[in-house]
Amino acid sequence: MSLRATHRDAGEVTVVDLSGRITLGDGSALLRKTIRGLLDDQRKNILLNLADVDYIDSSGIGELVHGFTSVKNQSGDLKLLHLTKKVRDLLQITKLYTVFDVYTDESTALQSFK
Repeated sequence: MSLRATHRDAGEVTVVDLSGRITLGDGSALLRKTIRGLLDDQRKNILLNLADVDYIDSSGIGELVHGFTSVKNQSGDLKLLHLTKKVRDLLQITKLYTVFDVYTDESTALQSFK
């Protein structure tokens, strides 16, 4: 299943709902394009909802890190919401779990941007 991304505004925060697989090729390219587009629109507080992402490969992990760095370089924040067990385990194995702010509740995540 390829990656799909939609975004919605929640006050100052843009929530990006992702579903599918973030893998080399279309998946990681769509994630990069989505984050770049939001930054171009001056949307610098981004919450990635990964509840429906069932798989991320090394390219997808790289793209998450690239997105995080791009947002930070523009004085923004990129945070993660609703990690599946597979994705959470992968972030812990790669020691990236401590780099990202990770939330299990959307309202708490949205409050954290203030």
